[in-house]
Amino acid sequence: MSNFKEQKYTVIKPAISKELADFAYQYFLLKRKVARTLFDNNWIPPFETMLGVWNDKQVPETYSHYGDILMETLLEKVKPIMQEKTGLKLLPTYAYARIYKKGDVLHRHKDRMSCEISTTMNLGGDIWPLYLEPDETKGGHGEDGVYKSENTPGIKVDLEPGDMLVYSGCILEHWREKFEGDNCAQVFLHYNNIETQGDKNKYDGRPHLGLPSDYKRG
Repeated sequence: MSNFKEQKYTVIKPAISKELADFAYQYFLLKRKVARTLFDNNWIPPFETMLGVWNDKQVPETYSHYGDILMETLLEKVKPIMQEKTGLKLLPTYAYARIYKKGDVLHRHKDRMSCEISTTMNLGGDIWPLYLEPDETKGGHGEDGVYKSENTPGIKVDLEPGDMLVYSGCILEHWREKFEGDNCAQVFLHYNNIETQGDKNKYDGRPHLGLPSDYKRG
């Protein structure tokens, strides 16, 4: 077991094989291409989310997908090694994937409660480091609801395809600087600690994994 409970983060190298990571990467590149073709030719309505979106508020105009079936299969696949490395009993909430493009920035932030125990896994493309602030008192929303950061240097984490950073997404600030590469595909696999959250965020409020966010309980 790693020292996750003390540090609130750990790196698993590898979490999945490079071959499986590349399969997921090629799949996601093709899915983006299919979605772009269908949207551009008006073969599906612009508000359709089943094939992914380009209107993610966190990283605008970058292809993203909530609840992709392959990515949520990975969510279940890596749960055993996640539980082994964290020493926690985990409940899957949701998976979210992006293909970052040149010029993208992931601003400093902390996650919502469905992301209590989070991961970022590199699937393929150009290496793009993630930064993590290990002091949980740094960064957060003020009384006015605006996120405030102290702009600390953080810890730089480089991940090869198949590698995965595991971290306490709700309490550790994390971010990425401006991307200078062409493509970088990452999948974020989110869990709750059953001891602290129970099952209230199970599948992020959906009946089961693989469904889009429209199927969340009201």
